[in-house]
Amino acid sequence: MQEVPSIRIRKTNDQPVNEKGEYVLYWMIAFRRTGWNFALQRAVEQARELNRPLLILEALRCDYPWASDRLHAFILQGMADNARRLASRPALYHPYVEPEKGAGKGLLLALAEPACLVVTDDFPAFFLPHMIKAAAGKLPVLLEAVDSNGLLPLRAAERDYPSAYAFRRFLQKELRGHLNELPGKDPLQGAGLPMLKQLPAAIARCWPAASPDLLAAKPEALAKLPLDHGVAVAPVTGGTLAARRQLTRFLDERLADYAEHRNEPEREVTSELSAHLHFGHLSVHEIFDRLSERENWSIGDLSPDAKGKREGWWGMSRPAEAFLDQLVTWRELGYNCCAFRTDYQHFASLPDWARQTLEEHESDPRPYLYTLEEFERSATHDPLWNAAQLQLVREGKMHNYLRMLWGKKILEWTRTPRAALEVMTELNNKYALDGRDPNSYSGIFWCLGRYDRPWGPERPIFGKIRYMSSENTARKFPLGRYLRRYTP
Repeated sequence: MQEVPSIRIRKTNDQPVNEKGEYVLYWMIAFRRTGWNFALQRAVEQARELNRPLLILEALRCDYPWASDRLHAFILQGMADNARRLASRPALYHPYVEPEKGAGKGLLLALAEPACLVVTDDFPAFFLPHMIKAAAGKLPVLLEAVDSNGLLPLRAAERDYPSAYAFRRFLQKELRGHLNELPGKDPLQGAGLPMLKQLPAAIARCWPAASPDLLAAKPEALAKLPLDHGVAVAPVTGGTLAARRQLTRFLDERLADYAEHRNEPEREVTSELSAHLHFGHLSVHEIFDRLSERENWSIGDLSPDAKGKREGWWGMSRPAEAFLDQLVTWRELGYNCCAFRTDYQHFASLPDWARQTLEEHESDPRPYLYTLEEFERSATHDPLWNAAQLQLVREGKMHNYLRMLWGKKILEWTRTPRAALEVMTELNNKYALDGRDPNSYSGIFWCLGRYDRPWGPERPIFGKIRYMSSENTARKFPLGRYLRRYTP
């Protein structure tokens, strides 16, 4: 197993490694998996070098924005997977779930004080960058943040890119050198680490491990937590095992039709892996490895220069290349934005032309105006929009093409573009399992012009922003079964 590339390791403070410490602490906050994980691999490397045990803390607070039964259950199912997996590995795993707001305060510091150093996940969005920065200023030992987000290391780029085309050109020049740098499938296998048998009694008493009922996300256990119980658990199972089953289903049953039919709401050919990727239950490296094996692909198959084209560079089949353009180009474009822009979730981050045209048409009359509550209840005049919103509320997901239409109509039916952004963000982050993610913000902001270009003719409300309508969507695709399934 190769060492973790230095470009993926970031020192977040100037504290030293305590070589007399009792263990190495891995603070698992984003890459919630036991394999294909550069951060876990780095923690194992440090533990082996220092000949110390490895302690893994996976904690779940209850006061993160949009905390709900839905999001908690998905994460807890992943924690249950990790507990089962790590029971037979040379590491002590501590799954902690806050029973009330603030109950987990002090846990990280208490575990870090006797540690040699702390390793954590370098995730560029949501509240995690602020949390890492705050922890770095308090911990008495070195805190390393390790990037296991995508095929391309975040720091391989030097700026954010304005379009998928520009980023794709950069990827095709830069990515080749990183495709042999895969994380270990199981970094703890054969690690030969000494074992830490248990936590100090005082810490275990103050911050006990989550109960089996809680890790199973049983309704009665969730009901005791201070969450939004109005957002019900989605009919999608979290965790690495479920993610791998879905990946197998996609590769075996859907990939062949992906390039041709992925935009059709009634054709179930999308991967449905975005929630598993968002919560770190599945790695893009593992997906790429499985796909490469299926395609009988090697790095030698890469084209010398595809000049930013969507097809032809990878040297794989058309369906595989179409999927990789979404998985790598579009997904990692969003991560690139969040890594370089602290304002990625604000209206001001839109390109100048998009802000200008939206502001010029801000006072245009709207044919319909809806409140956030009306949007949330699928109470618009448009049956297709209502169906897409109902799918989001019921299942925690929405078909990719309809998500674009969903956002465009919110822009058309709110008083201002800024108000539209607030509605999209609230509904998406509250209900979508893959919300609060860099790729999710890319989708929301694409509806307002990010990563796009000016379009003509100039229209009321939209100005030069790309226009979409339910009528055009109905002309493109059959929607009868979809509408029957999701009619409120």
